Amino acid sequence: MSDVTKDNPFYIKNKKKLDDIGSGMCLAKWTQVTLQLQTGHNHSCHHPRTHKINVNEIKRNPSALHNTQYKKLRRREMLTGKRPEECDYCWGVEDNSDRFSDRVFKSSENWSLPHFDEIVNADWREDFNPRYVEVAFSNACNFKCSYCGPAYSSTWMNEIKQHGGYPTTDGFNSMESHIRENKVPILHKDYNPYVEAFWKWWPDLYRDLHTFRITGGEPMLAKDTWKVLDYIIDEPNPNKDLNFAINSNLGLEDNMIDKLIGKINKIEDEGRVNEFIIFTSVDTWGEQAEYARHGLEFNRIWDNMNKILEKCPRVNLTIMSTYNALSVPNYHKLIEGVYGLKEKYGSSDRYWNSAVFLDSSYLRFPQHQTVQVLPNKWTKNIFEQAQLADYLSIPSFEHKYIGYSDIEVQKIKRIWDWRVATWEQKEEQVKKQRYDFGKFFQEHDKRRGTNFCKTFPELEEFYNECLKIKL
Repeated sequence: MSDVTKDNPFYIKNKKKLDDIGSGMCLAKWTQVTLQLQTGHNHSCHHPRTHKINVNEIKRNPSALHNTQYKKLRRREMLTGKRPEECDYCWGVEDNSDRFSDRVFKSSENWSLPHFDEIVNADWREDFNPRYVEVAFSNACNFKCSYCGPAYSSTWMNEIKQHGGYPTTDGFNSMESHIRENKVPILHKDYNPYVEAFWKWWPDLYRDLHTFRITGGEPMLAKDTWKVLDYIIDEPNPNKDLNFAINSNLGLEDNMIDKLIGKINKIEDEGRVNEFIIFTSVDTWGEQAEYARHGLEFNRIWDNMNKILEKCPRVNLTIMSTYNALSVPNYHKLIEGVYGLKEKYGSSDRYWNSAVFLDSSYLRFPQHQTVQVLPNKWTKNIFEQAQLADYLSIPSFEHKYIGYSDIEVQKIKRIWDWRVATWEQKEEQVKKQRYDFGKFFQEHDKRRGTNFCKTFPELEEFYNECLKIKL
């Protein structure tokens, strides 16, 4: 398969700049933040585990939502040539393949790279306004995705309160584990000191933003999402390069979708942002996707994708796919389906080369739902899916925007790389993961009225073997 990115002089040059500071250097520790205000947690990208934001710090300094003392210590490690342990995802990619890791990609973004000199010449103790911000205001959500939990879904929380945690060895999604990890979400109807600090910080943060993205939960169910949209309409940002994005499962009633479309078009028509992106999540195809993301109606969300792309001619749609064990059998159908959207809505009039982008990442937690749990024979499927995406990257003679971009193909290839890198696992660890796989989905079927074997006939033999495991 072709691999242009590894030979790209732009990334080669930027990696060298980072490595001259240290092999652990990543600008995202300064320029990017993900805020989970419903639990008061923070991280710079999605790879490390989150850490708790100190309430006393944000009372004195609202920007400590991002500039936590914990994060500043990680910045110091990077500036002194060390690799922060929490950033092992990128080290795994770089040490086990010839591909660039996300630290190179994120540090090379136009919201990050221009600040290189400012960052490396500043004291690690200084505050820095991020240019790329993701924020979740609430855990309000109408879905119960299999690998999610109460911290990000109110329907998950209700289920756990009613039935307790799942009978896995790690007590998956028990309220006790959330209490232990200090991740019990603040209900969206209750006072939240982290949301309060955000709105105090927002006017200052807003002026420096390059990219702002609202996540969840389901953001359309959070009142603060609509407050942000109205703020952008009423208070034009002097930075005309602002990119704005919203995550949504798109499993919403027509009136909610229509309301969102109205806000998008008003923002676009008045030139309030450089680009508007909708992120939605699909992990595989059809009824298997519905099983993995409980509450999803596949035809409804596909119809809503089409509706938004048709009625918002300047919006871009990114389909986020968290590749997990349930993705493996039929992920090729999703690749083909997304390609169909690219064919239909590819347009040079949009801000990106294509109106539709597939963003593939692999699930790491919980371990019993990762691709690692499956027998090695299933890695053939992952390889073939990467080949398919690569094949569909060949541009059409009629329209050059409809194929998969190199970065889209790269992200699928990295799933393969990671699976190969983790091929050898301790027998005891694999046994435990497969035991948990069986226990989880057995209980999943009991609680949610689903049928694993009927939905995933390809995995029936494996599932039944998991149920036989004794610890």
